[in-house]
Amino acid sequence: METRVDKYLFAMRIYKTRSIAADACKKGRVTMHGVELKPSRTFHVGDKFSVRKGLITYSYEVLQLSENRLGAKLVPDYLRDITAKDQLELLELAKLAGQSGRDRGTGRPTKKDRREIEQFISDDWYDNMDDYDAELDNIDE
Repeated sequence: METRVDKYLFAMRIYKTRSIAADACKKGRVTMHGVELKPSRTFHVGDKFSVRKGLITYSYEVLQLSENRLGAKLVPDYLRDITAKDQLELLELAKLAGQSGRDRGTGRPTKKDRREIEQFISDDWYDNMDDYDAELDNIDE
C-alpha cells in the first residue's frame, strides 16, 4: 500500500490542510534522503522523511499508512518522531527568545518603558561591558 505525500502529511496532522502540505512540498520543505519530495510522490511503510518548519527540521518515520485525517491520539501509531536532539534544543531556544519579559495582555510599552528599554540596550551599556571585560582580564593575569 502507498499514500501520497501531501495526503499523508495532512492525515498525520503535520500540516493543517492538504493544500498547505502540497505547497510545503513544492517549496522544498519536505525531503527524503536529501531529495525534495513532490506532493504526488508516495510514502511506503518504513520511509524516513524530514519536514522543515521555520528554523527547525523535524524528522519522522512512517509506521503505518492512512489517507484519512486521524485524531491526535492515534498519530503515534502511524508516525514516529525521530527528530535530532539538536533540533529540539533549537526549538526550546526559540521559545525562550519569544518571551520578551512583558506579561501577555499588558498592551504596548509606555514612553517610560520605552526609555528604560533604550537605556538598557544603549551603546553606553555595551561600552561599560567592555570595561568590565578588561577588568576581568587584568584580574586573571
